[in-house]
Amino acid sequence: MDGPRLRNGQDFVIAEQVRTDRLQQLFRQSVSAVFGSYLAAIMLSWLCWDRFEHSVILWWLAILTASTLLRIALFVAYFRSDESQRTPQRWERKYWITLVSSASIWGGGALAVMPADDLLTQALVMLFAVGMSVSAVSCYSAYRDMTLVSIGLVLLPCTAWLLFQPSPIQVGMALSILVFAAFAARATHKMSQALETAFRLTREMEQANSISTRAAQTDELTGLKSRRAFFEHAQRLYNECKAKRQGLCAVMLDMDHFKHINDTYGHQVGDQVLRQMGEVISSSFRTTDIHGRLGGEEFAILLPNTSIEVATQIAERLIDTLAALVIEPVHCISASLGVASTEACNKDLHSLMNDADKALYRAKALGRNRVAVA
Repeated sequence: MDGPRLRNGQDFVIAEQVRTDRLQQLFRQSVSAVFGSYLAAIMLSWLCWDRFEHSVILWWLAILTASTLLRIALFVAYFRSDESQRTPQRWERKYWITLVSSASIWGGGALAVMPADDLLTQALVMLFAVGMSVSAVSCYSAYRDMTLVSIGLVLLPCTAWLLFQPSPIQVGMALSILVFAAFAARATHKMSQALETAFRLTREMEQANSISTRAAQTDELTGLKSRRAFFEHAQRLYNECKAKRQGLCAVMLDMDHFKHINDTYGHQVGDQVLRQMGEVISSSFRTTDIHGRLGGEEFAILLPNTSIEVATQIAERLIDTLAALVIEPVHCISASLGVASTEACNKDLHSLMNDADKALYRAKALGRNRVAVA
């Protein structure tokens, strides 16, 4: 049951990441569309100034200016926001509103300025409208529905008007635009699918890499850091404490008579003891502490900004916690611990760990199930 739930959870995470990637692509690609649609309206008005009604042009440009400023404000707010806030839930609806309003104004304005008896100007208006549709395919390709709605709002008002005109040329122009729209819709579908597949593959590869990296750094049995991962993190922590002049304590732990447990009760019981050991260590220390399994039944913990007295008390509490564990059929679990501190003028991490290891062996020599301090 855990496997399917985990897979469903991973699929949900990837789906949300893909959705966020599409949103980022949308905002990055469509910046030029905001200015392009406005410039196209100005250029069309300039080319046909003598053929359009001036009052209609001015009203169209005024409303389009307000819509463009609104879209620019949306883009500024998006790119200024923190990356963690750039979520589809927060921005998709807002983008839809500004896009629908802008496309509606453009398509409605094109119909409003369209002269009833000038075929050349009609063809020019439709040429600009088709150009707007082509830019929509490239700019909104991450969102198929958004692209289709944009094309429809820009093209359909004028196209529908041309279909009901008496001239065969006008009807033919409308039919050709409908054919173009059909091809554009098909291309949009394929582009959006290809983009989504690319985003998904990228995220799946990232997740697979993350899982493999985490697996390489984690001891499979105990869930603690592996030996290599422990020393990598330990060296960084040692350097950080040295730079901040903070104390750093090392605790070495070795389980007592673990070979006897394996020989008497079998390796499955021994593995269960190690799992419990990993859970105890994980729950007994701070998030700033570093702990790992160095091999076999040997574990290590680093405690930053901790005095030797406090580290010793923590180690003694750990012994008490282990003594309270009940893992059938093992009746008693104990461990020997060695504690060392950088306060003893250790020159490097190796010296610190070596001192803790020597203290551990002294604890074993003194009878096990105890803490020894370097």
